[in-house]
Amino acid sequence: MLEPGKETPTSPPAPHPAHGQENFGFEVHDRIEGALGRTGTITTPHGTIQTPAFIPVATKATIKAVRPEEMSELGSQAVLANAYHLNLQPGTDVLDAAGGLGKFMNWPGPTFTDSGGFQVMSLGVGFKKTISMDATRVTDDEAIAEEHERRAFVDDDGVTFKSHIDGTEHRFTPEISMGLQHEIGADIIFAFDELTTLFNTRAYQEESLERTRRWAERCLAEHRQLTQQRSHRPYQALFGVLQGAQYEDLRRKAAQDLAAMEVDGQVFDGFGIGGALEKENLGTIVGWVSAELPESKPRHLLGISEPDDFFTAVENGADTFDCVQPSRVARNGRVYTPDGYFNVPQAKYKKDFSPIQDDCGCYTCQNYSKAYLHHLFKAKEMLYSTLCTIHNEYYTVKLVDDIRASITEGRFYEFRDETLGRYRGRIS
Repeated sequence: MLEPGKETPTSPPAPHPAHGQENFGFEVHDRIEGALGRTGTITTPHGTIQTPAFIPVATKATIKAVRPEEMSELGSQAVLANAYHLNLQPGTDVLDAAGGLGKFMNWPGPTFTDSGGFQVMSLGVGFKKTISMDATRVTDDEAIAEEHERRAFVDDDGVTFKSHIDGTEHRFTPEISMGLQHEIGADIIFAFDELTTLFNTRAYQEESLERTRRWAERCLAEHRQLTQQRSHRPYQALFGVLQGAQYEDLRRKAAQDLAAMEVDGQVFDGFGIGGALEKENLGTIVGWVSAELPESKPRHLLGISEPDDFFTAVENGADTFDCVQPSRVARNGRVYTPDGYFNVPQAKYKKDFSPIQDDCGCYTCQNYSKAYLHHLFKAKEMLYSTLCTIHNEYYTVKLVDDIRASITEGRFYEFRDETLGRYRGRIS
């Protein structure tokens, strides 16, 4: 957080935009007093995104169990898909032939794709979460999750993946990742990076950060070339990804390196804040990099969705977020409310004919009861996943929308204290 009264850092003049780059933009509007947080508007070829904003994850060109139209109706401004998974199924050439991700999945708004960098960790060592990892364990560069087979192998040139579907090998390099993401056709794409864990040693974090820096330069060069070759398609904004685990000097160096990086006039259009970190250090780390990054470009925080994390990240300068959590936990029975979350399959809801949340505006709460949802879950009916996912995504999208409104109204801190004071985590 900035000290009260301290001036907001200014950005250096942006270089002349590369071909098509003028079709993407970011404008800052309101600011949180004494902090790095702000509201803004991201402009893309397929519409605008009012920030801060939560971006639901459509890993395989779909939010599991929910139609794209329903995601639009519940307030989602954009969705994020996964380049690794779409390369396996149905193949990025299919999306290219369809006219891009949005047309393929009948989503009219802005789209994001990640680079495959997360799978470097999840398929490599099997650790799924990048936040709240337990760093108390002795560092070990060979650490691997229990009962996990390593399926990603990193070298200086790129990563070889062994498909989790059929065991076939797939090679990702910065150039290949850029090519796949250009075929997918999302409005915002991410540079290929190596995601480390908190178990990696300091020496490996340094080695990995330098590798990711070199990959970022290669991504810029390839992105520039592909943009020129595919000038018939709308410009795709490229975000550089910041790693560095929980080391302040590494995080700041990554931010400085990527902010200053330019290859033949091509620069990063925004930045993704990635990497393993402990929950209690989230705000500190986001603050470190936000202070180093240009004010004129958006910052996307990868992989968060808890209410307290949103407030912490927004206050410290993050603009957009993505996470699979709202839909994933919905399918397993968990639903969110302003008072906390609970599990619908619990026996006490069998004859509870009230909605998940009395004052909720989502389709599910307007039409269905806990008792009905309890029945669907117990009967293993697919409709359960649809209805509970709609509610969780609505809750999450609206929470960040309300945070944005509180900044505009000059009451961010009051709204934060009210919201978190009411939210109790798990409801017994």
